[in-house]
Amino acid sequence: MSSQDFSQTTPPLAILVGVDLGYPNFDAGLEELGLLAQTAGLQPVARVTCKRKAPDAALFIGSGKADEIKMLALETGASEILFDQSLSPAQQRNLERVLGLAVNDRTLLILEIFAQRARSHEGKLQVELARLQYLSTRLVRRWSHLERQTGGAGLRGGPGEKQIELDKRMIGEAIKRTKERLGKVKKQRQTQRKQRDRRNAFTISLVGYTNAGKSTLFNALVKARAYAADQLFATLDTTTRQLYLGDAGRSVSLSDTVGFIRDLPHGLIDAFAATLQEAADADLLLHVVDGANPNHLEQIEEVQRVLSEIGAADVPQILVFNKLDALEKSRWPLQLSDSFEIKDAFSDTGKRVDRVFVSAQSGEGLPLLRELLARHAALPPVEDTLPISEAVA
Repeated sequence: MSSQDFSQTTPPLAILVGVDLGYPNFDAGLEELGLLAQTAGLQPVARVTCKRKAPDAALFIGSGKADEIKMLALETGASEILFDQSLSPAQQRNLERVLGLAVNDRTLLILEIFAQRARSHEGKLQVELARLQYLSTRLVRRWSHLERQTGGAGLRGGPGEKQIELDKRMIGEAIKRTKERLGKVKKQRQTQRKQRDRRNAFTISLVGYTNAGKSTLFNALVKARAYAADQLFATLDTTTRQLYLGDAGRSVSLSDTVGFIRDLPHGLIDAFAATLQEAADADLLLHVVDGANPNHLEQIEEVQRVLSEIGAADVPQILVFNKLDALEKSRWPLQLSDSFEIKDAFSDTGKRVDRVFVSAQSGEGLPLLRELLARHAALPPVEDTLPISEAVA
């Protein structure tokens, strides 16, 4: 079907491309890339996968597969090609030249979604920094006006500074300014944390794979109205509320943070350091898992990897298997509370943590979760605390 068959309100059409290089967690159905594309406002119309021992240096997929994608784009009316892997600037430029279409990778797609969703001043700064750092490596592709500028009035037009050098300088200055502004925000957060420390506050951070239901659980626990939707990266900005735990006889500070995803761009991890620091500095992490997702074990591993990168791997955790309501009753666990072994992202070691099955939507299991939170909040602050299920055995 050609593009003229659609109205002007139809989202741009995109072809999804994935290359199986033999690595684990290859998404053969490109399901997650499709969700990312839809979240960014694109409509996937076709999916292409292939196997290679290594990426082609020039085109990533090789010339034969590039010709196949070009023909498919003509048949479907697609205007953009999305790769599930990160492309080098040269590969991106070469593919656009061969295909005659816009070519983007998973990294830029995530950056675009973050740019659309950021609401707070800090969130916008963080996304802007990540985008600038990404674009700084792709100036040759992004800008076509690379001729040398001519001299000023009265001159004969001798060669001046290359436009690409001006572009690099402008982006470099923008990166520097954005980092300075983020530095000020980071100091403000540090001041807020010191104030919490003086009040002897117990802090809990919600972490997890995107669309696991963190914001819905946050709203259910603190009776808040934080934005929550069944989509990737529904919320990007950290929201903090007080949660009273009657069994512990105290209030705790509960924060909802940005969701993680496979191959989260390192630039975003770096840029969101101030926000993710909430997780690293927390007394307890509520690791929310989409228990109805068939790939939930891989998603747990990915979250653990990011937690290790931000220095939060040793923070005590409770695993919250959410979306119990999405499972048939026959698939429900025999008991809603047990323990689960989490493996270290960079070694073969593991640790057992408490696990509770809940439905943030219906409220099933939430009383058990509150009991676990109260027990953790009542514990003395020690470095190596056993999981509650073992400590009270």
